[in-house]
Amino acid sequence: MKKYNITVNGKTYEVEVEELGGVAAPARPQVAAPAPKAAPQAAPAPAAPKAAPVAGGDTVTAPMPGKILRVLKSEGASVKAGDVVMILEAMKMENEITAPCDGTVKQVAAREGATVNPGDLLFVIG
Repeated sequence: MKKYNITVNGKTYEVEVEELGGVAAPARPQVAAPAPKAAPQAAPAPAAPKAAPVAGGDTVTAPMPGKILRVLKSEGASVKAGDVVMILEAMKMENEITAPCDGTVKQVAAREGATVNPGDLLFVIG
């Protein structure tokens, strides 16, 4: 047995690994498993259109994949740094997407119900 220390997400674990002495394990016969039947699935929600950001503003992009639950500020609304502009649902959790600075919402690129991927434009503050 060999002992190793492995760190995962900042936590260290001590593990023991058994050496097999270089002898190859006997090969198992390969048996093809029957292919699973695909269950009918509902059509996925439409993805957010790829919008080009308005020039001269701070862009805010999606930090993770998810669905836009609510858009709380519309174009032209005045916001302060830290104000919640929209709610993004990801992994059954609601995440507040906030304004990074004071200003006016110049563009709202993501609509309620839209599915977004990391890096997709959500809104622009100018």
